[in-house]
Amino acid sequence: MGYIAARGGTQAILNAELLVEYMRLHAASDPIGIDQIRDQMRAAVGRAMNEGALYAPNLAALALKQSEGDSIDASFLLRAYRSTLQRVMPTIPARGVDIRCQRRISASFKDIPGGQMLGPSTDYQIRMLNTLLMHESTADVQRILKEYDALIAQHADTDERAGYFPKVVDYMRAEQMVPFVRDDEGAEPFDITRTALTFPCPRSARLQSLAQADTGCLLTYAYSSVRGYGDAHPTLAELRFGALAIAVTHPLTGEPVCIGEIVVTECEIVSKAHSVAHNQERPYFQLGYGFTFGHSEVKAMSMGILDSVLSQAKRNGLSGESGPAANEEFVLLHSDGIEASGFTAHYKLPHYVTFEADLKVLERAVDHVESDALNPHAAHATTAKERL
Repeated sequence: MGYIAARGGTQAILNAELLVEYMRLHAASDPIGIDQIRDQMRAAVGRAMNEGALYAPNLAALALKQSEGDSIDASFLLRAYRSTLQRVMPTIPARGVDIRCQRRISASFKDIPGGQMLGPSTDYQIRMLNTLLMHESTADVQRILKEYDALIAQHADTDERAGYFPKVVDYMRAEQMVPFVRDDEGAEPFDITRTALTFPCPRSARLQSLAQADTGCLLTYAYSSVRGYGDAHPTLAELRFGALAIAVTHPLTGEPVCIGEIVVTECEIVSKAHSVAHNQERPYFQLGYGFTFGHSEVKAMSMGILDSVLSQAKRNGLSGESGPAANEEFVLLHSDGIEASGFTAHYKLPHYVTFEADLKVLERAVDHVESDALNPHAAHATTAKERL
């Protein structure tokens, strides 16, 4: 392929943007539809919505198309768009128990009220490339959909409460295994989009920050805490994936009105109990919470582990006191992928003046070393004089 050299600021930038579009389309394949990305790339769409801090599947799909699949760039586009939106009204607080589950598992207890529900998951498959997808056709899609419809017809459940389950953590609280959450009790939730973080920050601010943090970064921090750079011993109390109804208060009647559903993943982690923490009446398992848009189990679990570690570090609990992930300021200020990528990417911009200053410092340092090498006695005398 050929390259076009251009001089001048504005025209060069316009040519660079045109080249980006050319690189995306030059192979002459059919353009990817937004609905295809939204429906068939659920994990990528969910990640863009989480890190972009905006639940909008269509817009997330558009951002992924525009960014050519770059998750951080897609999240950046989505978060920038969110900043232009007007806030209409707050929603009524939603509860995890109201999630209409498609998947619900617990690693803490084999038998839980309502039973384990494996749902959609690749956890139980062998990790091998499915080469059949290279030649997937419309007929293949129809065949799979018919198989699913037949399975549903055999196990149809007309119960209106199908998919709703009691919480495992509620049972553990009733048995005094985990404490009731007291952090920020009765306080207005912190809004990190309107107020800058200050440390120590309330738990509501921490959870917001973790919810929009980079998935890979959270996974790394959580992994460090359980592998050896900390003392976390997490067990999955419950993991839920499904649809959660969102409601607002009617401005005239004051009654709650459901405005739709969002697809979410919720995770509650319990950690090994060591001893009684400061101002704690009795030993408990430590609790961590994770919540994400879409089907994002690894991020929700990582978030839950870090929430537990940071909560224990604040309470002077034994678990989580050591390791980098126990430092709230370090974790929250360095886990936002958009801020981190933006700061790193700015090094691609011109730094001619600052680098010129660095060059002059380097030249002076070289001259100093060379002069010392040519006159070692003078250097020795200078050193002796400095000692005196």
